[in-house]
Amino acid sequence: MNGFRVHDESRRAKWAIAALFCFLGFQYATWASRLPTLKTELGLSETELGLLLMACGAGAAASFPLVAYLMRRFGSWWLALVSALVLAALLVLLSVAPDYPVALLIICCDGVGVGALNVAMNAQGAELETKFRRTAMSQLHATFSAGLLGAALLASGVNLVTSAITAHFAVAVVLLMLLLAYARPGLLTEAGPQPAQAAAEQDTGAQPPEEARKRRSALTVPSRMTLWMGCAMAFGTVTEGAMNDWSALYMKDVAKASEAVAPMGIAVVSVMMLVARVFADRWRTRWGDGRVVRVGSAVAGIGLALALLAGGVVPTLAGFACVGLGAAAVTPCVYVAAAAKGSDALALVAAMGTTGLLVGPALIGFIAGAVGLVPGMAAVAVSALIVCLSATRIRWGSLVPAVAE
Repeated sequence: MNGFRVHDESRRAKWAIAALFCFLGFQYATWASRLPTLKTELGLSETELGLLLMACGAGAAASFPLVAYLMRRFGSWWLALVSALVLAALLVLLSVAPDYPVALLIICCDGVGVGALNVAMNAQGAELETKFRRTAMSQLHATFSAGLLGAALLASGVNLVTSAITAHFAVAVVLLMLLLAYARPGLLTEAGPQPAQAAAEQDTGAQPPEEARKRRSALTVPSRMTLWMGCAMAFGTVTEGAMNDWSALYMKDVAKASEAVAPMGIAVVSVMMLVARVFADRWRTRWGDGRVVRVGSAVAGIGLALALLAGGVVPTLAGFACVGLGAAAVTPCVYVAAAAKGSDALALVAAMGTTGLLVGPALIGFIAGAVGLVPGMAAVAVSALIVCLSATRIRWGSLVPAVAE
């Protein structure tokens, strides 16, 4: 009977945390899907629109010190709920933004909220795996993709009725609040000190209250392994982001695909990544996180490199499929490893991942503009292989039993 109760508790927690992942994907894609309308209503140039997008990434990357402090002070449960409420409120504010400077400030704040919820929900996912000894993180990341899809469908549906952003965002906020209300009762509270904090306390003995308070409020110096995790996360998100932004152009200009076939590049990557994340937790329990990341990133890098050498539409699509398949489990596994090192490590690794997502596509564009799109995409393959190298330097944990929920 106790086993059934534990199973029900783990399932309830898993779906609650999945709602957070879905929340973040839905919130981000809601305003991103209306960028053309925002551009028109605010009278933005292409450069100003680009800066608007960069403001979100910059806010998320710069949120690391604040998020690390809030995680130590209040825990992931509190941070997840507060950051989700802030993100919902920012959608409302964005829908009535009167001019570009205000919109820029709102989007920058949105980036901070994204960084906070990203860390909190991944900490919740790691706590789920630790508490119930079941892999779940890859499936949780799949629900983020589901949130992106749901927001895109909502945007299309609302546009059939009205083009008003206020109406669209109002409906979106109602749905976000329903997701948050569903998630709240099932979220987990941390059982004790963060791993890094607990280790420090064991080394130094019991601390006086004032010293303990200072320890909780001070950032710790990242270890070498944490930096390797950050490297893996940064180049992993470079790989994902660059494929999303450049695959269609590569299909059209280099592989010479037709206008109808060119978008299939991003479709293949997205579908393969979504499917792989659904099954990746079983791979993790069978072979371990380290092997999944090493083999997966090698498949992504080598598969894409061979596709670039072969040329043509079919080999290119096959190479893109390798990237979606191989890169799918990288970020979930690295988040789990970082969470095991403590909230500071998790916040830093998440910030480096956001930086990779922000800088990566622009870097590929710079390379493509200087020497061509083929070398630019080759840099994506190199990024995947750097993830493989980084993975060999990380000490990966393991879970028992060897089944994924």
